[in-house]
Amino acid sequence: MIDPGKLFQLQGGQKRRKLALTFGVLERDIAGIAEKDCTYDFPSMTRAEYTGKLAELVLADPALPPDAADELRALVQAEPFDELRVCNCARNHLLAIIGTFPAEWDLVIAPHASPIDENGIVRSREFYTGMCVYAEDIRSPFNIGSIFRTAEAMGAEKVYLSPFCVDPGQTRAVRSSMGCIETMGFERKKLDELPADTPVFALETGGTPLEEFEFPEKGICIIGSEELGVSPQALSRASYGRVTIPMKGLKASLNVGVAFGILMQKWVESVRKSAPLKHE
Repeated sequence: MIDPGKLFQLQGGQKRRKLALTFGVLERDIAGIAEKDCTYDFPSMTRAEYTGKLAELVLADPALPPDAADELRALVQAEPFDELRVCNCARNHLLAIIGTFPAEWDLVIAPHASPIDENGIVRSREFYTGMCVYAEDIRSPFNIGSIFRTAEAMGAEKVYLSPFCVDPGQTRAVRSSMGCIETMGFERKKLDELPADTPVFALETGGTPLEEFEFPEKGICIIGSEELGVSPQALSRASYGRVTIPMKGLKASLNVGVAFGILMQKWVESVRKSAPLKHE
């Protein structure tokens, strides 16, 4: 981190870039995920005071649009002072001025529970036995990470991946999964390798509306890529049926991760009274 007094001496673009980087470091420190050598260490002022001084530098920037200035000023003057929101607001307005917008890998992710407790023991996870998803040829790391995150949050037991799904260990997948790839069981399988005695259904257009679909207590839901949807081969394998999310609008289109989240909520609603959660 850099002393605010030194930042006053910088000019234009250099000052903005340094400020944006400093706000990013501060966000990580506030969230408790900063690297050891990047924590706040100015004894002459509190971190909140430091954050406020940096925000004042941004407010003094003549390139800051009036509405952005109003938003940031309101946060600076608010009680209690929310360091994290001030940092995030200031950094994103600076990036907009610079012309660099945050990509998914730039996001400062809040801390989440580790699968390992303080004694080095793996924490138990609750799930509905036999509730599984088969991701068919999902190429986007962001989407596969989102699918893992939703599956873990909603209590799915396992994620199956088709042979051509993106690697869940890919950096962006790991980041968007919020650590859930560490805790969810998953296997790569071809369609004909899925358990023969388990109901298989597909999330795809042209099927039974979500509100009318009779979800199995145990089963595998196939979800396909955004470009092509579920393949004809997978639809043939989905002998239990096809479920569809009714939509309105001209596009009538959902991101695959969002669609999977909607489906999982309805599936869990239908089974949670009769299917007790299991710990592993």
